[in-house]
Amino acid sequence: MEVTDVGNKEEGKLWCRKPAPGKGVLLTVVRNAHQTKIRFLHAAFDTTGESFLAGDHHGNIYAFDISRNRTTEFLVALVDNTVKCFDKDTKQLISCMRGHEGAVSSISIHSSGRYAITTSSDTAQLWDLDTFQRERKLNVQQSVGIQKVFFLPHRNTILSCFNDDSIFAWESGTLVCKYQLPVPDCGPRIFYKTFAVTGDGKTLAAGGRSNLLHLWCLEPKELVNVIQMPAQVRAVRQLEFLPDSFDEGASQTLGVLGQDGVMHFINIHTSKLLFHIGSHSNAITGVTVSPTGRHVVAILDNGGISVYSVQSLTQELNKPPLPQLVVIPGGTANQEPSNLKAKVQSEAGQRQTKNKGRAKRVQIHTPSAGSTVEDKENQLPGGLNKKRLVALLKTFGEYPAKYRMFVWRSLLYLPENYAAYSSLTDKGLHSAYLTLHEKYPIKSQKLQRGLQRVLSASAHWAAIFGEVEYLPLITFPFVKLFQNNPMVCFEVVATVLVNWCQHWFEFFPNPPLNVLSMAENILAHHDKELLQHLVDCGITSQLYLWPLLETLFSEVLTRDEWLRLFDNVFSNHPSFLLMACVAYLMCCREPLLLCCQKQDFEYFFHHRNNLNTEDMIKEAYRLMNNTPDDIHPRTTLSDFTPLTKGQYPLFNKYPEFIVEYQNREKEKIRQEEMEYLQERQEVSMLRADLMQRQAEDDAYFAQQALLQKAEEQRRNILAQEEAKLTQQRKKLTAMKRELKLNELQLLDANKKRLLKHQQDHHVSQIQKLDQEIRRKMDLREQETAAALQDLEMKQMELEIQRRQLQQQLCKEQFRIERQVEEEAQLLMKSAKKEEQLQGADANKKALGGFLAEACQPGSDSSWQRDVAKGPPHLDWLQRKRERLAVFDRRALAEGDRLTDTWRDTAGREWDEVVNDRAHLMEQQQSRPATHTTRGVIYRPSFTTSRTETADAKPANSGATPKQAGSNTVCLNASSPAASTSTIFSLDRGRAHLDSKERQLIKDIRDLRQRLVTRAKEGSVA
Repeated sequence: MEVTDVGNKEEGKLWCRKPAPGKGVLLTVVRNAHQTKIRFLHAAFDTTGESFLAGDHHGNIYAFDISRNRTTEFLVALVDNTVKCFDKDTKQLISCMRGHEGAVSSISIHSSGRYAITTSSDTAQLWDLDTFQRERKLNVQQSVGIQKVFFLPHRNTILSCFNDDSIFAWESGTLVCKYQLPVPDCGPRIFYKTFAVTGDGKTLAAGGRSNLLHLWCLEPKELVNVIQMPAQVRAVRQLEFLPDSFDEGASQTLGVLGQDGVMHFINIHTSKLLFHIGSHSNAITGVTVSPTGRHVVAILDNGGISVYSVQSLTQELNKPPLPQLVVIPGGTANQEPSNLKAKVQSEAGQRQTKNKGRAKRVQIHTPSAGSTVEDKENQLPGGLNKKRLVALLKTFGEYPAKYRMFVWRSLLYLPENYAAYSSLTDKGLHSAYLTLHEKYPIKSQKLQRGLQRVLSASAHWAAIFGEVEYLPLITFPFVKLFQNNPMVCFEVVATVLVNWCQHWFEFFPNPPLNVLSMAENILAHHDKELLQHLVDCGITSQLYLWPLLETLFSEVLTRDEWLRLFDNVFSNHPSFLLMACVAYLMCCREPLLLCCQKQDFEYFFHHRNNLNTEDMIKEAYRLMNNTPDDIHPRTTLSDFTPLTKGQYPLFNKYPEFIVEYQNREKEKIRQEEMEYLQERQEVSMLRADLMQRQAEDDAYFAQQALLQKAEEQRRNILAQEEAKLTQQRKKLTAMKRELKLNELQLLDANKKRLLKHQQDHHVSQIQKLDQEIRRKMDLREQETAAALQDLEMKQMELEIQRRQLQQQLCKEQFRIERQVEEEAQLLMKSAKKEEQLQGADANKKALGGFLAEACQPGSDSSWQRDVAKGPPHLDWLQRKRERLAVFDRRALAEGDRLTDTWRDTAGREWDEVVNDRAHLMEQQQSRPATHTTRGVIYRPSFTTSRTETADAKPANSGATPKQAGSNTVCLNASSPAASTSTIFSLDRGRAHLDSKERQLIKDIRDLRQRLVTRAKEGSVA
């Protein structure tokens, strides 16, 4: 397989050497640009099937001509919802058609080439390609949607397929709905996505999201078959019918592209799987088939294009099946749609089944020996029986058009020597047929090339066929018939030349007089009157027989008549062709007897005439059977001899010396012509050199004159330019002086402006500094006021705490007093009881002394000593006294502890205030000294001192508030120069609290003294 990289080429060859037949993939086309693989997306064949277009995802359109480039126009649907028409040769945009709101999914061209239908999901539009104007527009509801709208081949019918599986047929001229195909009720729904129509427009295939295919017959408008694909095919992406040159559009092979990227080709009548292309590793995304059915172009998943040869893919399938001895009857004509389903089976499975059936039947059927020999004689290589074919031919007068080419290939025993034919075609065009188009101009370039190819191969096979002038007339009918298969065409022509053209070249370059005399003898035997008339008119066999033979009746018969005649010619002995010539004369004897002029006879045998071909063929058979053996061509002409396999046979039944002499003469003439042309070319070259030299001399002198004139003009121009330059220099000097003056003036002005700008800048800076100083002073005043407010808040908090402590101390003192009073009352009660028992006087004295000692141990030492000297029976009183002394000490310790706690709390809070003031002072002192230069700056100073806590001893309890307030901390202490400033003492609250505390302690001691005194008085009483 050859791979062609188009790259950035705009044109070039697809292959250096066309691949030999037998390969499935002829060519793979890829495009790599800048080390990036560009993917092909779509492809489409033209109407001839010899070239196709391919578009890549960069928007480039490539035209690939498998045989030769042609000039044509093509339509392209782009992603911007437009359809553009381009010319392939000039690459120019011809027209742009707009109107679609969505992406165009398909384009369908009418068989006449005048109209086109473009389809999108929401609308379908009909365009006139002559004017590129929109003719009609089909709109549908958004809920329905359009799948595809397209023309039927060779018909004026438009099919529209919608998302709900409904299919409508419209008349293309009037757009009137002709019919609607019924939606199948039974079976699963397929959800149609892709459609395909045969070439004759009679069969429609539809597929979608299922492995089932629906085959519709459009003439009776009914579903005729449901085909089930293999299990690996779960959905159908694309359907394409494979045309055949001999089926007249009734295609039987359907290509089904599944979701797995493999395209299966099946027979829609037998549901047999024929072959497949693509694989899972090299998946296919899209396929287009040439109209002739010769090539298939596949768009691959990797972005490449593969071109397949259908002939190579179907080489095994073209061989006819072996003779079958069992005929299985088909079903009834009226079948329900549910019974139409047929599973697709592979060819191997069906062949195995058929072979098993045949094997069973062969064991039963035992033909006789005589019939076996006869069958071997009549057996054809394609599995056909010649005897049966002849019987069929005599019954119907011709072979079925669908199988005619197959029957001919079997009758002629074509060897299909691909290698030998390729070796002949590789030699190129023969020199004798290089100018064939000048002598035989043909409108179709394809037929012209095919005729040249076959004639060149014949000339390379045998030299005489390069000299035979009437060989194109013999070959052309077969070329037109086998234009899609040149190898078969060549072998058919070669077989005709070997068998039906026997002894034609013995009298070369003259017509075959021996063959013509045989036909003339037959005519003389069966119709002497007609022969005599021809002789009387001076008409020889070269005039009335040779035109029929050298053209093989192609000038006097129509296509169908010619095919019918050669069905009989190929099925009989080679002498049947001569009998057909004589039969033609005898069937046309009436108009021939009326002709007398030579021109009339020439016109008669070179134009078509009113003739019944069936009568002529019957007459030829009658002549074959009733002609005596002595004049029958069978005795002179050999039996049919097929071409040999592998290599074509040697053909030398012609006067070689004449051909060689003609070749030598032609070669000599060619050499002389070449020499003459060479000498003529040399003379023309000498003349051209002489003329060129003369022209060069004339040009030289003219150039010199022009140079001198130009030099003078340049000198004058230089002088003028120098004068202008001098004037311009003076002007330039004056301009420079003026510019310098202007520059000095501008510099002075800029200097003044700069000085003024600097002065303004300084003034603005000073103003900014003043504003900044004022702003900072305001900010500092605000901070000072905030600090004072914070200090006042602190003082208020301390006052609240002091009052809370006073309340707690009063409550504690009241509690202690009550306890002391209760205990004293208890003691007094107990003392009274003791006094009543032991004596009132002694007990009272002892109890008074005890109470005085307990309440104030150190106040009256004499009284304590007297109590201590009391009587020994009062020991329990001593214990009571000790308990009272312990209780008193606890009360004193508790009071001291509360006092210390209050002092510590107030001290910590005061320390925090002092620290905040010190921090504020440091910030004020750290400001730059430049602030003092403008205005008067108020610098606060902070001095701190903490008064010593007054001692709890009675000696220090008499301090006055004035003495306690001597050590104070003042904020914003004024200097001697500012004596009028307000003095604010931060220790006012602390001194007041200390004085209150001392007064409270003093009151407690007084209360104790009063209690002791009361106790003493009670004891004395």
